[in-house]
Amino acid sequence: MCLAIPGKIIEIIESDDFLQEALVDFGGIRKNICIAWIDATEGDYVLAHAGMAISVIDEQEAELTRQALIAVGDLEQ
Repeated sequence: MCLAIPGKIIEIIESDDFLQEALVDFGGIRKNICIAWIDATEGDYVLAHAGMAISVIDEQEAELTRQALIAVGDLEQ
């Protein structure tokens, strides 16, 4: 089973590579992840798996997903 974690894009990181990255906040933990395969901008919410954003979601869906992961014990508050 794959697990995708919701996060909010804080900053798009400028790069010469075609693999564009962004700084994403996952409930207080910030990580650089690849956003090359989605159309996203600062402030967007994304689902990320294995260091890559796999889809853009709205804020409500991000919060519902985060709460579900907390409920099943896969994510700390």
